[in-house]
Amino acid sequence: MYQVGDKVVHPMHGAGVIDSIVQQKVAGKVQDYYLLRLSAGSMMVMIPTSSTEEIGVRPVVTGEQAEDILNAMEHLEVDMTQNWNRRYRENMVRLKSGDLLEVARVIKGLMARESQKGLSNGERKMLHIARQILISELVLAQSLPYEAVEASVDSALRQ
Repeated sequence: MYQVGDKVVHPMHGAGVIDSIVQQKVAGKVQDYYLLRLSAGSMMVMIPTSSTEEIGVRPVVTGEQAEDILNAMEHLEVDMTQNWNRRYRENMVRLKSGDLLEVARVIKGLMARESQKGLSNGERKMLHIARQILISELVLAQSLPYEAVEASVDSALRQ
């Protein structure tokens, strides 16, 4: 169980700090929820404490792990199928995995696709979300400003 102040990652929303643990009645059922304040912006996410493992909530990577991920990004291989639906589904699975290298692979693949053929609205939104997920975790892991991490990620992915 996580505590108030812990830095955690929600696979589809990104990283944040547990602001509080509250009881809420949702759909007629009283449950405990973590209130997660996301590092990117001021959005709050309610996560049922009983479902964190199932959802894929995990602790933020260490600063050393974040550095390793940044260094590995330039060597990531991307293979994007031509079929839009299949590509979107494959990328969604990568995002939901919670693995930062898989998230980086999505970003790198969509950036390459954007430079070659452009992106659909759905893929453009997915690229934005993937960048937020990756950068938000690296910001917390490295205790650096958003802009500095964003520049590091952009540099690593353009290699």
